[in-house]
Amino acid sequence: MKHNFKNLKIWILSMEITSDIHKITLEFPKNEIYGLVSQMIRAAVSIPSNIAEGSNRGNTHFIHFLNISLGSSFELQTQLLIAFQNKYITEEKTIEIENKIIEFQKMTTSFISKLEI
Repeated sequence: MKHNFKNLKIWILSMEITSDIHKITLEFPKNEIYGLVSQMIRAAVSIPSNIAEGSNRGNTHFIHFLNISLGSSFELQTQLLIAFQNKYITEEKTIEIENKIIEFQKMTTSFISKLEI
């Protein structure tokens, strides 16, 4: 079964997370542009991109792409915590974005379970 990725709640939420990451990384120190900023943006962009790419495939392949997306979300969550540890972002902003990432992870895990049936 093919899915219209633009209608998927996980894709919509992941696009919001990607936007949040782009906004917060603008405030990071310039020496992090090719380091943490680049990695965070790459991981964030990978999340909705893999959902979109997999949505046009059969369920087995879609699940594979959803798992890649999920992996990128855990990578991004770690990088977010590193940014907080380095005092690049406030605790409030960290919690706000991390909660969205955790929500994405729960929704995606649940969606994968439904597709596996």
